[in-house]
Amino acid sequence: MTSQLAPLALLAALLGGCAQTQTEPQGWLIPEPLAVSYRTELAIARLTEILHRAELTEEQIAQLYYDRGVMYDSVGLRSLARLDFLRALRLKPDLADAYNFVGIHHTVNGEYNQAYEAFDSALELAPEHEYAYLNRGIALYYAGKSELAISDFETFLQLKSDDAYRMLWLYLAQSAVSIEQASVALQQQALQLDAANWSTNLVAFFNGQITEAELLNTVAEDLVSERMLAERLCEVYFYLAKWHHSQQRDEQALSYYKQVLATNVFEFVEHRYARVEISRLRGDPEQAEYDGEF
Repeated sequence: MTSQLAPLALLAALLGGCAQTQTEPQGWLIPEPLAVSYRTELAIARLTEILHRAELTEEQIAQLYYDRGVMYDSVGLRSLARLDFLRALRLKPDLADAYNFVGIHHTVNGEYNQAYEAFDSALELAPEHEYAYLNRGIALYYAGKSELAISDFETFLQLKSDDAYRMLWLYLAQSAVSIEQASVALQQQALQLDAANWSTNLVAFFNGQITEAELLNTVAEDLVSERMLAERLCEVYFYLAKWHHSQQRDEQALSYYKQVLATNVFEFVEHRYARVEISRLRGDPEQAEYDGEF
């Protein structure tokens, strides 16, 4: 414990010397990719052994495929995860969580109609599945249907009105329609935020209350682990990249999206869509992540 926390304490102490005018990643702001936890690897191995050896009902097998799919997804093994989610759905067609993940994978793959169908299925089975609203909103947003995305993001925000990330996704969709209205709405929504939460700084930046350098310096506040540092860098670079893109500074945006990918925080929504953003910045056609159907 001490050996992990000491560098973070030193890091926080050194931040005061950082030049306030710098916006490029400096030293500690360059992500160190997270390693796959041995517990996750062991859990995957155990689930696989159970699936091959145990006598199980179809419902139990479906749940195990889903659980293993979540673990595959968390370490970036998207194709294996998708395969397990589809296996789970063939055995248990009412597994809403699996539809949600399948929809995410379709979105990343640029298969928007299939994504809508998957999220619709998740919500039909579990109307309270709040993250299906987020993910369907993201699919609509990337498909260029921002006005429809706004409705889903508004629903998602209503379910937790003091969540900075929910505000930011709604802002991104609204700003694609009207930057003026989006800015006014975000300023009003920010009144619900707790200043003690680090994510509040992200909204403060978009509201023009702090500078980019000041936002980056907040990343080291109250850190308790290297994972937390990687998670915050994953988030801060994604939203900074979105902001730079909106200011027609695509080279800076591209650099920040690469930093997002470098964190290896595969399960975060920001990491999932950083590569999509990079492809769009480069003008690359959206390419299938999966070859053929499973």
